[in-house]
Amino acid sequence: MTSFIDRVEIEVRAGAGGRGCVSFRREKYVPRGGPDGGDGGRGGDVVLVGDRNLTTLLDFTYRRRFHAEPGGHGRGSNQSGADGAPIRLRVPLGTVVHAASGDVVGEIVEHDAELVVARGGKGGRGNTFFKSATHQAPRFAQPGIEGEAERLVLELRLIADAGLVGKPNAGKSTLLSVVSAATPRIADYPFTTLTPVLGVVDAGDDRSFVLADIPGLLEGAHAGKGLGLEFLRHIERTRVLVLVVEVDSPDVRADYEVLLHELASYAPELVHRPRLVALNKIDLRRDDDVTAARAALPDAEIVIPTSGATRRGVTELVRRVADAIDASRRAET
Repeated sequence: MTSFIDRVEIEVRAGAGGRGCVSFRREKYVPRGGPDGGDGGRGGDVVLVGDRNLTTLLDFTYRRRFHAEPGGHGRGSNQSGADGAPIRLRVPLGTVVHAASGDVVGEIVEHDAELVVARGGKGGRGNTFFKSATHQAPRFAQPGIEGEAERLVLELRLIADAGLVGKPNAGKSTLLSVVSAATPRIADYPFTTLTPVLGVVDAGDDRSFVLADIPGLLEGAHAGKGLGLEFLRHIERTRVLVLVVEVDSPDVRADYEVLLHELASYAPELVHRPRLVALNKIDLRRDDDVTAARAALPDAEIVIPTSGATRRGVTELVRRVADAIDASRRAET
């Protein structure tokens, strides 16, 4: 089974430029040959390339230092050195690149999109470049410039249309398994989902979307409690949030407010994102209990009673999520 790695630190160094050449033309019957030293080649860049077939940063745990090829040195007869070959590192879509200072260098969200994270050094000028009417025989050339060296943090933020957010054991994995072909780990104890899981949902009417099961959030997740902080970043890219609340919770309203508080504490803009509430596990309670639990939630929310075990309400949930995603996309155009 492939390990899910969503944050790594790497070191990259672009290639140094080649040095320029000091050379003079020497040919038979040409007693006063002038300078003919060529320029050095440019060093290779370090480039990140998006790859839709990758889902983890696991490869970067085996190798963390990457050096691009240096440029070739200039030669006589005005021959420039060859440019160094760049090194291209393939990363999953949704990879955000941070500098050591914490500043965002860029992000990769499209297949084959490229991001240069370290630029190769320029090659030095050969002595031919410095020839002039007043200096016809320069005996010097420039050294190549060193390539950029950076310490980078690669952070993967999964790209999904909608995300299931709830406390541990709220039934998110079961919901994902019945609406998609995804096979998340399901058991009757907390934290069965240790990594985000994606599934493609067929909403009918030629509509589909990607749904993510985010590991459970505990109160205090934004401050590092439980597994929440490690995976809250994956919620940032979702268009629509589905808050999954257990109908048999001792305090449905409190669970709902804890989820909103953790989202707001991590990234305030998340609470303004379109959201629905899945009042889950209704197969465990009588209808009047479900009605009472619904009444405890804000009237403004779209609340859909659901059961992953019996699939009750699942079709409506999928349709409502697809509608919210469509509305979000229209708002962007």
